[in-house]
Amino acid sequence: MTIPKDDARQIFERAIEHTRGLSPATFDQWFGGVQFDDLTDGVLTLRVQNEFVMEWVKTNFLPTITDKIRELTGWSVQVAWTVDQHLAAPIGSTPQMAPVRPRALVVRPSTTPPTPVPAPPPPAPAPRKPATPPDDINPKHSFATFVVGPSNQLAHAAAIAAAGGGGRRYNPLFICGGTGLGKTHLMHAIALRVHEERPSARIIYVSAERFTNEFITAIQHHRMDEFRAKYRGSCDVLLVDDIQFLAGREQTQEEFFHTFNALHGQDRQIVVTSDKYPQNLERMEERLVSRFSWGLVADIQVPELETRVAIVRNKAALEGISMPDDVALYLAQTIRSNVRELEGTLIRLAAKSSLTGRPVDLAFARSEITAATPRAQTMSVEDIQRAVCHHFHLRSIDLTSKDRHKSVAFARHVAMYLCKQRLKVSFPEIGRAFGNRDHTTVMSAVRKIEAQRDTDPQVRAHLEALERKLAGDGGQ
Repeated sequence: MTIPKDDARQIFERAIEHTRGLSPATFDQWFGGVQFDDLTDGVLTLRVQNEFVMEWVKTNFLPTITDKIRELTGWSVQVAWTVDQHLAAPIGSTPQMAPVRPRALVVRPSTTPPTPVPAPPPPAPAPRKPATPPDDINPKHSFATFVVGPSNQLAHAAAIAAAGGGGRRYNPLFICGGTGLGKTHLMHAIALRVHEERPSARIIYVSAERFTNEFITAIQHHRMDEFRAKYRGSCDVLLVDDIQFLAGREQTQEEFFHTFNALHGQDRQIVVTSDKYPQNLERMEERLVSRFSWGLVADIQVPELETRVAIVRNKAALEGISMPDDVALYLAQTIRSNVRELEGTLIRLAAKSSLTGRPVDLAFARSEITAATPRAQTMSVEDIQRAVCHHFHLRSIDLTSKDRHKSVAFARHVAMYLCKQRLKVSFPEIGRAFGNRDHTTVMSAVRKIEAQRDTDPQVRAHLEALERKLAGDGGQ
């Protein structure tokens, strides 16, 4: 949610008055050297004369101010600082500073009353045009809706800086972390913030797979000039999701390398995400890995319990779901590794509650989650492989071998598909379980079976039989 600048200033001033009331003399002495710049999407931008004042304010006043803003707006508030030596210094900030009060605190009597001149009426504010987010960007994925905790604090702050929100800007910014932890959310938030602050900025948000497909299409139709003009000449901010999917694609890596160099040389912001650190990217050219480390590598870890509880509450508030504290705690304790799954479970509970008329209380949450997950908690990749081999009359070694016979390959693809559908495992993990195959091979197999299930009755019959078997005994 974005609020007008005037309203943002009023919210800040209310927080200031609340904080000042706790200790007026000390507050006036120190906060006189702080200037409000902006409050957008939960990011408060303040300007100070030096780092000494900044540290004092951060330690003594900031927690109260941000708590009040959070109370007024519901935002998870983060602060971006700008050091400006031209600001007036507050009294007592350092022994060397001249004791000068900020202008707002000085009152001088006038010996000659000025001739009153009627002030002209203030001009009517121009209507604020709502910003339209770029294509493929979810307007709900803003900085204001991103719950910050120790597990993602660095990545969040770096993303704000990359969007021009204050602080040191790193280029490139490399955000890494597991599936469903918030990497894509931050990418969308960067795009939204840049678009809001600079509507004319040319922002490209693209997955590595889409970049590859566009590159292949450009080669096939002899449109490389257009492709390069788009990504090198007509781009101010490049956001590339899941860069690990460029692994093994040498020609695409070559093109991305030159695109990276062209944009970096013009100081255009580059942000990429990955499920691995740069040095752990497999089959990626060394020169690309080196460039990914030029700026900042910020990782996102699995959120701790308190952050997961905050995520549940935040999502419930955004969706208008009544969420008791004990249910939020239970969800956070039960679902530990994936924010996307945590939010998805909350939505499913709310939907089931709406359909059945039952309140979302602890008993309801326990019964629904237990009913939905018992098999997933006990089933393994080996269980699915065993069930598939029994169904297709194969040996277990066939699924992990290099055998490319049509019947074996089909059974292998079915097993990969079922693993992805029924287990909380990544493509690379499935690939390792099937003879150390590349994750792109697993992705291709899963998509192939998904397509065949919709069009081929025989494939659908095999899958339904296997799913009944797995649902009946968990693959044991």
